[in-house]
Amino acid sequence: MAIFGNLSDRLTQTLAGLRSKGKLTPADVDGTVREIRRALLEADVALPVVKDFAAHVRERALGDEVNRALNPAQQVVQIVNEELVRILGGDTRQIEFAKQPPTIIMLAGLQGAGKTTLAGKLAKRLAGEKHTPLLVAADLQRPNAVTQLQVVGQQAGVQVYAPEPGNGVGDPVRVAKDAVRFAQDKLHDVVIIDTAGRLGVDQELMKQAADIRRATNPDEVLFVIDAMIGQDAVATAKAFQDGVDFTGVVLSKLDGDARGGAALSVAQLTGRPIMYASTGEGLDDFEVFHPDRMAKRILDMGDILSLIEQAQKAFDEDEAMEIASKLATENFTLDDFLKQMQQLRKAGNFKKMMGMLPGMGQMKEALENFDERELVRTEAIIQSMTTAERQNPKLLNGSRRARIARGSGRTVTDVNELVKRFEQAAKMMKTVARGGTPQIPGMGPIPGQHGGRKAVAKGGKKKQQGKRSGNPAKRAQQAVEEAAAPKRPGGAFGGAGFGRPAAGDGQPNEAELEQLQKYLGRG
Repeated sequence: MAIFGNLSDRLTQTLAGLRSKGKLTPADVDGTVREIRRALLEADVALPVVKDFAAHVRERALGDEVNRALNPAQQVVQIVNEELVRILGGDTRQIEFAKQPPTIIMLAGLQGAGKTTLAGKLAKRLAGEKHTPLLVAADLQRPNAVTQLQVVGQQAGVQVYAPEPGNGVGDPVRVAKDAVRFAQDKLHDVVIIDTAGRLGVDQELMKQAADIRRATNPDEVLFVIDAMIGQDAVATAKAFQDGVDFTGVVLSKLDGDARGGAALSVAQLTGRPIMYASTGEGLDDFEVFHPDRMAKRILDMGDILSLIEQAQKAFDEDEAMEIASKLATENFTLDDFLKQMQQLRKAGNFKKMMGMLPGMGQMKEALENFDERELVRTEAIIQSMTTAERQNPKLLNGSRRARIARGSGRTVTDVNELVKRFEQAAKMMKTVARGGTPQIPGMGPIPGQHGGRKAVAKGGKKKQQGKRSGNPAKRAQQAVEEAAAPKRPGGAFGGAGFGRPAAGDGQPNEAELEQLQKYLGRG
């Protein structure tokens, strides 16, 4: 399910209606603000936040900044984007680590909000950032909470401090205090305390959380809130703020509700920043909350920075360099295609990554229907080929394709489609390797793109370079001109693509490899 899917659809449809207007009237602005207000209310955004947001958008949309703009509609879209960033908290905030370790992080929230799983996600992320976190099992009331944290800690590769069995046995305040001393002795630089929750806000819950806070004096108190609970999120957040107080908010299950009203309400009404968001069930489905990037996702403008960061974690730099070099010499094989597929799988949720591209909201149905197991089936087909067949797909005659289909448990049609997709992908990548812009299947030529099939010069047909004249004298003159012309490597990126001379040895230079790496996701 797309994050903020329903809200994103409504807002993009509303703002799209403005693009056909050269000049905006007060009636146009009022109609747009009315639709935005309705979309926010349907997304379970708290009424005070909706009123504030709509008032700010209307005031700015009727102001001089829009009236003087060359493109008023685009200016209104920018205003809506900026106001979304504002109500989402404005600036990105991450954990502030203590000058003297360990940094103590206390998690608080209702039962069922996902604190225990989120503790493991946060610990794994911090471990990946070269910290040595310690998980503390201070939820001694919920059945099997201690066991669950131990399992999560093992999956995250992080040590768990659990001296008590839980299930109603043990003093959580003493466990939390002892855990801090244990972390100091064992040189853990971060302590993450998983506290107990309740089905609802009550005095006992608040007293226990407040006692743990006083006993450990945490550097960060993170309030974990279920993004699916809608309007109740604000009331719960306010109760915890009054009873315990917290320094930041973590949204769990953000992928589970297409409305997302909690995210758009809690930061504005509590004055506390949203710091992290859980976007899936896996321990890696956890990300820093960037208000500006999230606003762009809501407006279907894409989140390229997060996409690049996610790809950088998964893509192997040496393999990317090797593939870039092969593309430059036009030697991209099915083995390389297989490696790219495997790296895509390592990157995590393919649908989520594709959803970060601008304009993908218009292809929501195609994304939802995409079966990620297709990547596994493709791998099976390629792995059923011989080394020679992978290196040279032209060897794949009918009998070979039938053998590959049997070996992979697929049909000959599946094998044929794979070979066709590979040839298209190789062709597109070679175009990029030469510095051009690839033609995307199903899309028309890109304005300003050179080398299109129907590119025609003003004076007639496009001159075909390299074609020999039938006249012997002209042919001799062509030979002289070619000999005098500077040599260009046949498969290299070429100077024209990036506006500089090509390397004379036929191999891409460092700057050119960097350009291609950006295309491959190493930006």
